[in-house]
Amino acid sequence: MSARARIVGWVLLVVALALAVAGSATWSLLVNRLDDRVSAELTNEAEKLRAFARNAGPVTDVRTLLTDYLAATAPDRHETYFTVVDGKADKVSAQSPEARLDTDDELVARAAAARRPESGWARSSAGKVRYLVMPVRVTGDERRGALVVGIFYDRQREEITDAMRSLTLTSVLAVAVAGAAAWLVAGRVLAPVRLVRTTAERISDSADLSRRLTVPGDDDISALAGTFNRMLDRLERAFATQREFLDDAGHELRTPLTVVRGHLEVMGEEDREETVALVLDELERMNRIVDDLLLLARSEQPGFLDLGEVAVAELTVDVLAKVRTLADRRWRLDEVADTHVIADGQRLTQALVQFVANAVRHTEDGGLVALGSAVRDGRLELWVRDDGPGVPPDQRDRIFDRFVHGAQTGTGLGLAIVTRIAAAHGGRAEVRDAPGGGAVFLITLPAHETGTPGEPHTDR
Repeated sequence: MSARARIVGWVLLVVALALAVAGSATWSLLVNRLDDRVSAELTNEAEKLRAFARNAGPVTDVRTLLTDYLAATAPDRHETYFTVVDGKADKVSAQSPEARLDTDDELVARAAAARRPESGWARSSAGKVRYLVMPVRVTGDERRGALVVGIFYDRQREEITDAMRSLTLTSVLAVAVAGAAAWLVAGRVLAPVRLVRTTAERISDSADLSRRLTVPGDDDISALAGTFNRMLDRLERAFATQREFLDDAGHELRTPLTVVRGHLEVMGEEDREETVALVLDELERMNRIVDDLLLLARSEQPGFLDLGEVAVAELTVDVLAKVRTLADRRWRLDEVADTHVIADGQRLTQALVQFVANAVRHTEDGGLVALGSAVRDGRLELWVRDDGPGVPPDQRDRIFDRFVHGAQTGTGLGLAIVTRIAAAHGGRAEVRDAPGGGAVFLITLPAHETGTPGEPHTDR
């Protein structure tokens, strides 16, 4: 069963239950009110008879009193009167009743035997009858009389039944209207969901992850479409990363494998040691390439960063202390930002060390390599400066791509890794001209500070 049909089914069930409960409560309320009204009417008839007897004047016999009462009082709708005198039915009210109660010998006998007012139920051709017997005695008349008031209960309840029948018909129509409205509304509400499903099916069939959903509005369905689009973005990036990884690995590993195979095929006894050294060097280079490619692949995952509070000044000084032994250079500390930020200290250290390694490769012995950090315009800057040949303007974007290393040693993945680290922090990596010549490799990040930064200081 479709979601639309289930929604409509539940709506119809809830509406039907609500109407059934309301109808049952209405029926019970109306019947209770009818019972109260019948009881009140019988009590009122007894009071009217007493009042008539008090105001009737001198009366010598019971039959005259009851006959005069019938002549003066007309029964209400669905009511009838008859009198009993000396154990026999005597007179009936002038209005034609739905059924003759004076022919019911059992009821006449009860009325003749009554010594005090009593009520009860009787059966007739018009259904159940609620009756009241009022015994009557007249001073000086030995005969016993009684007034019997009968209310045709079933006839009065038929009015309630007719009203409930109309209510039931109206309820059925209401359920039908609710079902039609629920079908239309469910269709409109589920239309974006169907769009999500059909889009997912098309993507599954064609493997085209570039499709996106366009769902106007700001409700939950629109939010679902937005979440679906973001999921597609992540999937597209993941597949792109996978394809890049396979392409890069195949491209970059093919060369050292070919070199290893070629040297092994022509290796002789006399050049065994040289060939083994070359093979080990190539295998070590392949190992570095695989490690860097895996790191680039992990940089697309949510857990790539381990965020925490980082003391920027301490990080900058520590990196400088670690890299001093890499080469014979003039090491300097340009500037230090005395602040704390939320970041991954190990990844930032990895990025700065990669910048330093790149600067060392492009400078001569005794050349200048400087590190620094600062907070400017609400952003944290970390940089490595050198006095090497610099980077031509047309190469400054390209050098951050994968496997761009020119004639220099290395895998060509180092600056690409730095770019991913910066992007994971919400920042970017770039290169600029250094004052006086050389290059400045810079990472700019949002400064999510955890403390009040102090004044930067310099140490040259």
